[in-house]
Amino acid sequence: CSPQRDEGWRRSPRPPPRSRKLPQVNPEQLASKVRTIPDFPKPGIIFRDITTLLQDAEAFNAAIEAMLVPIRAQKPDVIVGIESRGFIFGAPIAHALGLGFVPVRKLGKLPGETITVEYELEYGKNVLELHRDALTPGQRVVIVDDVLATGGTVAGTIRLVEQLGATVVGISFLAELPALGGRSRLPEGIVSAIIPF
Repeated sequence: CSPQRDEGWRRSPRPPPRSRKLPQVNPEQLASKVRTIPDFPKPGIIFRDITTLLQDAEAFNAAIEAMLVPIRAQKPDVIVGIESRGFIFGAPIAHALGLGFVPVRKLGKLPGETITVEYELEYGKNVLELHRDALTPGQRVVIVDDVLATGGTVAGTIRLVEQLGATVVGISFLAELPALGGRSRLPEGIVSAIIPF
């Protein structure tokens, strides 16, 4: 087809998402779907395995719907997901809101020109990267990940977003480990988590 016709679909307004009637699932029920694995990935670490929640269609859908509630109020322009489990939640959230999705990845995984940041996590250090052209100044960003632990990964992601001139208006997690104090490293008033452990 011609270039003009090819571009035409981009201008078509997105129809509103169809409303779904989902059963009510409370945070305790969602928490019961998350498996706890001790000494993974290193001795002394308690790992919250969300794969058992993801394989349950009712629980997965309920989790996405619950995460969407505060995000809608934050009125983002784009959703940023953190590798890798942040992609699992961030992409369907972006789709539900009719927004774009931007991945933050580990070093060496993005093909274009990137910016990078080193961050600390509960069992070591790592480097995150973001495409330099992924965000524009002034964009309202909500960052999505699965679990808030020490907060190092998301704190690094905030630095990447702000380097590109965008503004973090929300940070959304499926679950939080309050004992690790990660929330104290993040901006006040914009963090939400569905399941506290």
